[in-house]
Amino acid sequence: MGIAITQEQRDLAESVREFTARHAPSARTRAGLADLSAGLLPAVWEAVKAQGYLGIHLPESAGGDGGGITELAVLLEETARGLLPGPLLPTVVTSLAVARFGPAELLPAFAGGATAGCVTTPEGLRATRTGAGWQVSGTSAPALGALSGQFLLLGANTQEGDTAGGIIWFVTPGDPSGTLKAERADGVDLTRDIGIVTLAGHLVPDDHVLAAGPDEVRSLMAVLFAAEAVGVARWCQQAGLDYVKVREQFGRPVGSFQAIKHKCARLFATLELLTAAAWDAASAAGQDRDQAAFAAAAAAVTCLPAAVDLGLETVTLFGGIGYTWEHDVHLYWRRAISLASLLGPASAWEQRLGELGAATTRIRDLQLDEEPAGLRAQVAAELAAIKAAPEGERRRLLAEAGLVGPHYPRPYGLAADAASQVIISQEFQRAAMTQPSTVVGEWALPTILAHGTDEQRERFAMPTLRGDIIWCQLFSEPGAGSDLASLTTKAIMRNGRWLLNGQKVWTSSAQDAHWAICLARTDPQAPKHKGISYFLVDMHSPGVTVRPLREANGGHLFNEVFLDGVEVPGDLLIGAPGDGWRLARTTLGNERVSIGSGMSGRPSEPPAHIAQRLGASGPAVTRDVGRLTAWLNASEALARRGLLQRLGGTQPGAEASVLKLMSSLITADVKRTALSWAGPAGAVLNGAILDDASSPAQAYLSVPPTLIGGGTSEIQLNVIAEHVLGLPRG
Repeated sequence: MGIAITQEQRDLAESVREFTARHAPSARTRAGLADLSAGLLPAVWEAVKAQGYLGIHLPESAGGDGGGITELAVLLEETARGLLPGPLLPTVVTSLAVARFGPAELLPAFAGGATAGCVTTPEGLRATRTGAGWQVSGTSAPALGALSGQFLLLGANTQEGDTAGGIIWFVTPGDPSGTLKAERADGVDLTRDIGIVTLAGHLVPDDHVLAAGPDEVRSLMAVLFAAEAVGVARWCQQAGLDYVKVREQFGRPVGSFQAIKHKCARLFATLELLTAAAWDAASAAGQDRDQAAFAAAAAAVTCLPAAVDLGLETVTLFGGIGYTWEHDVHLYWRRAISLASLLGPASAWEQRLGELGAATTRIRDLQLDEEPAGLRAQVAAELAAIKAAPEGERRRLLAEAGLVGPHYPRPYGLAADAASQVIISQEFQRAAMTQPSTVVGEWALPTILAHGTDEQRERFAMPTLRGDIIWCQLFSEPGAGSDLASLTTKAIMRNGRWLLNGQKVWTSSAQDAHWAICLARTDPQAPKHKGISYFLVDMHSPGVTVRPLREANGGHLFNEVFLDGVEVPGDLLIGAPGDGWRLARTTLGNERVSIGSGMSGRPSEPPAHIAQRLGASGPAVTRDVGRLTAWLNASEALARRGLLQRLGGTQPGAEASVLKLMSSLITADVKRTALSWAGPAGAVLNGAILDDASSPAQAYLSVPPTLIGGGTSEIQLNVIAEHVLGLPRG
């Protein structure tokens, strides 16, 4: 899925995609490369103007369509995906800056089709106060669209104290004059012009200076550059995927080779995060200054460099043919390189985000279009009453009110849909209360409620919600981890009772659990996915032995469990014999909604706080914080997009698989980086076993469960490659 998330935005994306394919096919763009780099407008430009794309984000009073920045980001993503030639990006960057910060009298010209070029940095130009304006001199950094632009958006450094931050941004006519000259540069991106602008005492009146802070214009640029970068990356990812599905070697599609499958899955997962980051930046552009700056910097850190890398990865996916001039992939790779270079060094954006991360937290207030009548007030009143009760009574009261699992059907929950669950979660936050979790019970209860008998529901549901029953999961075995269907634990029916024999492993909370959900093979003759059944096992039954597995970090989270002739009454089988695999894989429609990140194992504190706690400082640490913060922000934005899709009645796509994979990798990166900040202190544990907070080494030693639990990263790559991308099995 692209940046577009609402139906209107998706319709816009499809329309722009079709327009670009129809009016700017690759062959036509290639034929005009020499003219484009010289600053001549492409033949498609009149159609771009007629379609209203140049004014999609401008107010209707100025002749625009009155759309938002997200719609503009959708436009840029799709035109970049089609490699639309010409100065669209610098033009809309300039007109957006003018719409935000003035001068408003220029807006009708932009809505009517005026073009613009822009720089992304004030380096090389200096402005001196003179009369009712500024006198600017110097040579600019490379300016995108400098030759084709009827206007130029430029920045200049001022004398200390003349302006806030010592920078002005201004708009000036791009036509050559005695004090302004634009010279052609040999641009990396062959589909649009780049020039160097020289000013010699060029006068800029005050009313052409943008009323913007020193970083606000660059933040807007980051949002729009990121959107284009995502469009380039999306074309590369899809083109590479399509190729490996049909290219054969050794008599098989190369996409069936695991190395290629994993590469394609990584590219797709990265693209999903880039898309979420660009969407988040566009969404935040209308929020307060700090939120907008945070999200824009995060998009700059993730989207621009990663699009360059994704372009190179795609070239190599195509092999030698991808490195030929005749193949289009290098044109996209070139545009990615140009975008990343023009916006500025990634390290500078990491530094900026690292500084912002120390003082700002990304806030994503979720506003619902419609709310169930009276639900918010009802929940608030119930929570207030429960909070006033004795602490030992609160969990029971929450369960009886249906607030532990509100997504469950009545009487165990409130049959809450996605919007209602969001409201309930928000009210828990407002009441400064933690919504209880049943932990493994959140896997057990949905299956019991959906497929169990009335007696099973009555016996297990409310006690679990009250916290009286703790669950564990007896699924994995020494020889059946990722390949769970290969399990060998046997269940044999004798005298109306099942006898279970086997060994389970990697069972968390087994030492504390009262009950377990257990998969065992009841028909050894059936295909391995067919002969498995789903049991509820009393963990205090004779024959159940729990042995702790001491981990590399010295702690004890997991266990191995031995089942030696364990008797399970016949009424503790869920469903029918042989239904176990289907029940274990069931994804219920009333799944709990999280308004948090939805990331499994994500760090409990922001990277900036970890650095502060460890006393780590300096430019390198700040850049590390910025990089980590950007990727965490992208993951959280991806989870939020999935939630918004559910609220809109659309089932999310690949978010769950991508989040499982990427969040575990990002978490490992956070903890490894924190260990590097510690220096020599990382070689000691501070005498506190399992105290992740005080010991970065202990935190890093605790990473493997995040990478292994619920399916290793390699298995997740296979899932994405085969089930999401449609690549063949090896």
